[in-house]
Amino acid sequence: MIEEQQRAALALQTQQQVIFDSMVEGLLLLDERGRIQLANRAFARLFDLAADPRGRTIIEALRLHELAALVASLDSQKQVSGFELKLPGLNERWLQINAAAIFNGQAHRQGTVLVFHDLTRLKQLESARKEFVANVSHELRTPLSLIKGYVETLLDGARNDPEVATKFLRTIDRNAERLRLLIEDLLAISELESGRVKLNVQTVALAPVVAKVLEDFKGRAAVKGVRLVNQAAPDLAVRADLDRLEQVLGNLVDNAIKYGRSDGTVTAGGRALDGGQIEVSVQDDGPGIPPEALERIFERFYRVDKARSREQGGTGLGLAIVKHLVQSHGGRVWATSEPGRGATFCFVLPGDSGASHPPPA
Repeated sequence: MIEEQQRAALALQTQQQVIFDSMVEGLLLLDERGRIQLANRAFARLFDLAADPRGRTIIEALRLHELAALVASLDSQKQVSGFELKLPGLNERWLQINAAAIFNGQAHRQGTVLVFHDLTRLKQLESARKEFVANVSHELRTPLSLIKGYVETLLDGARNDPEVATKFLRTIDRNAERLRLLIEDLLAISELESGRVKLNVQTVALAPVVAKVLEDFKGRAAVKGVRLVNQAAPDLAVRADLDRLEQVLGNLVDNAIKYGRSDGTVTAGGRALDGGQIEVSVQDDGPGIPPEALERIFERFYRVDKARSREQGGTGLGLAIVKHLVQSHGGRVWATSEPGRGATFCFVLPGDSGASHPPPA
């Protein structure tokens, strides 16, 4: 009889552990002495625990005084909801904790149950949203302030001086164009990130597309004395949306002209890789990009030289658009550079064989 009861108790305990381990949230059960009686797998993953924490206190197992203080506060509060805890370490992690004290019929505390929800992704998204709003506000405020200031000056009488009025109107026009480009890029980023962009993928010969893009930028390159070179082999073809491929190349060539050196050279080309992939590159011979900036160069609004970027008229979204467009084709994009020796932007797309394998890492 006793053996049957023990087997039944063990079976029930095993069943409970299986149920607890299937939970997405971390679960922790403490006994009346504050020692860990049960911890599910989600809890162990959240805290990167290798050893079984049962039988130890929170301080012994986790070294988290904030969590120990939360448990102690339940003597008076009985229940706490929405407590947020930031875990120490290089990688920022946030947890939301709901906790409750367990009492028996004589109001004696028998234990504590805590449920942990990982808030890290939500915190990251909220941080990204705030940063994005702040960046957009800043990018809009600068040209709008200039436009408003010059218009007020014109209304105050400067319009009666033709030379001054013309100069002011050109500044207004330049900043209005900057606003237009920013809004267009914001709409493009929104569509790409939401997955609403539909691609008309077809086989596209690379050399003619490179030639067309370079021709489109010939006037802008001539102003800086930049030579444009097409090194795309005539036999290379990619599987891509023609308009989007031109947009990617256009953004990269535009960047190379802007940030390359005057009287320098911008070279666009491509080469075949193993597995039916095609690597396309745009290279300049300008000052290059610092090593610490290469990892962030494709982030929205990230600028290596903020003053120079705004002087050149960039929106800070061009390379982010390039990244999303290439990724929407199943490709990847990266940059290499040596300070003082220029920068090279590369992206990989499927070749005309239609291979759908991911590009090499």
